Amino acid sequence: MCTSYETNEYRKFEAFTIFSKPEFAFKREIYKDYPAAIIRRREESWSTDLATFGMVPRERIPPHVKVYDTMNARAESIGEKRSFSTAWKNLQLCLVPCEAFFEPNYETGKAVRWRIALADQQPTAIAGLWRAWEEPNGVPTFSFTMLTVNADTHPLMSRFHKPDAEKRSVVIIRPNEYADWLSCKSTDEAWSFLQLYPADEMYAEPFPLPPRTPRVKPSDDAQQALI
Repeated sequence: MCTSYETNEYRKFEAFTIFSKPEFAFKREIYKDYPAAIIRRREESWSTDLATFGMVPRERIPPHVKVYDTMNARAESIGEKRSFSTAWKNLQLCLVPCEAFFEPNYETGKAVRWRIALADQQPTAIAGLWRAWEEPNGVPTFSFTMLTVNADTHPLMSRFHKPDAEKRSVVIIRPNEYADWLSCKSTDEAWSFLQLYPADEMYAEPFPLPPRTPRVKPSDDAQQALI
């Protein structure tokens, strides 16, 4: 399950040669509900849009419903899950520009964040789904999820997540398949793209988050100065 990733730098967006550069700002590292760039098919052309990470944004979950995560969609049940099935059946496929993604490794006995990227360090794209949300002003907003497949037998991706948990991996799409993925005519055709990426073409290393800077309580004198 990928819950955070390093998006493609704006200056490196030329790697996606057939798509337009984003005309909006976004953060370098993306977490749940963060806005980021996605690429999707729009009638007979391509569209680079701002969308939030997670198919159902937190603000869209009714108050009486327990908050749940939709950053990833399991390929095996994608046609059955309410959060994803409509987008899947309507072939609302997208690409998520990405330079690396992060997963927890427990080989030391505790969770250590690892950074996973292509071995040649080139930008890539992850297969995803998108959906639109109607807004009062008539201009829709978008959200997205990443598709995942079982990785129990993958030499690299099987090293992540808790020892007793199923191993999962996002689906990396090769550049020469970008247009084909976005142009799928059936869910069966889309399914053919949901494959594990070869481990020998990937690179991973420990990449812990920097320690948080502790908040310093203001002194009495400082508090008085603020009054």
